[in-house]
Amino acid sequence: MKNPTTEQRNILILSFTLVVVMLGYGMVIPIIPFYVENMGAGGTELGMLVASYALMRLVFGPIWGSLSDRIGRKPVLMIGVFGYAIAMFFFGLATQLWMLFAARVLSGILSSATAPTTMAYIGDSTPEEERGGGMGMMGAAIGLGTVLGPGLGGLLSGSSLATPFFIAAGLSLLSVVLIYLLLPESLPAGERRSSAEKLHGLRRRDLWQALSGPIGILLILAFMVTAGITTFYGIFGLYALERYNYGPKEVGVVMMVMGLVSAVAQGGLSGPFTRHFGDAAVIKSAMLVSSLAYLFMLPADTFITLLLATGFFFLITALLIPALTSLTSRLAPMEQGITMGMSNSFMSLGRIVGPLWGGWAFDMSINLPFLSGAGILFVGFIVSLFGLARAPEKASGMGLQSSIK
Repeated sequence: MKNPTTEQRNILILSFTLVVVMLGYGMVIPIIPFYVENMGAGGTELGMLVASYALMRLVFGPIWGSLSDRIGRKPVLMIGVFGYAIAMFFFGLATQLWMLFAARVLSGILSSATAPTTMAYIGDSTPEEERGGGMGMMGAAIGLGTVLGPGLGGLLSGSSLATPFFIAAGLSLLSVVLIYLLLPESLPAGERRSSAEKLHGLRRRDLWQALSGPIGILLILAFMVTAGITTFYGIFGLYALERYNYGPKEVGVVMMVMGLVSAVAQGGLSGPFTRHFGDAAVIKSAMLVSSLAYLFMLPADTFITLLLATGFFFLITALLIPALTSLTSRLAPMEQGITMGMSNSFMSLGRIVGPLWGGWAFDMSINLPFLSGAGILFVGFIVSLFGLARAPEKASGMGLQSSIK
């Protein structure tokens, strides 16, 4: 029988690791646009830089998960966090654009090992009745790092843009030491996959099969939502610099408010809304209102009005992902793990396409990312209006039909 105190200690170590990784991710976001601008690049390069991280996570996330099934959780986790520390250190030393891309790609490749491996560790080492609490702690750690990171990065960049990267690297190295000294392996050798089995990455065949099934429309919507949101999110730093002459501190505060509003909305509002109105109704309404909220950001001409406009936008869009995920889970034609993996893959594709488009659009016109982002979400509203009306014919389960109409 496992010691409850040991399990709690392990969860705290894993939580600290995720907080560190997500703090580093959050600290990078408000600073990268200023790195890019100092190097004479623009929106297109910034979009490519943001998208490269999402692309590496999409490609390598499943591979790391498969590798951890073969060699154990602890070594994969240590590789991921140590590599992430090196990537942050390289970021701080970057003096040319190619160095930024190399550090960003390396960061995406290696940090993609942390979240799935920590979740697998919880699944290995906690009783089923306590697993929800462990997963909740992991989710809270990710949320904490994501919310605090941008504000912290903006504040720490006052003396030098490189400072936040070096601090993130140091914290990551501390995580590696804690994992090595205190965290036991959770997957016994006898339960690991054979080394003869192939490592599984992203398979296009599976994506196409999912698109043609009952959840196909929801996967398309997941792609459109993330692409629409990241069209703005990826270039916001450059937009704030060019329109308002804001620096990393102001951008960090705005992004911290975005994360805080999203966390509150997902944690406190999404559940009551979907229970009362149904998943499909929330998706349709939020798609329409978020497309309009995109346009509300354009007239904002002061720091307060910008905070209010962006806060409202992220309040509405934060309701979309939980509702889409919930409905996808309920309509799942296959195992839940596979279904959620597919949904996450389409969201990752959106995180690649959105910044790429947003960066190119920004170089064409400073307002075009907002107008096109609003257009993407409005098209998503039209798709949901007609696509979700047919969902009951493919679904099963008590009460599902009435919640979709």
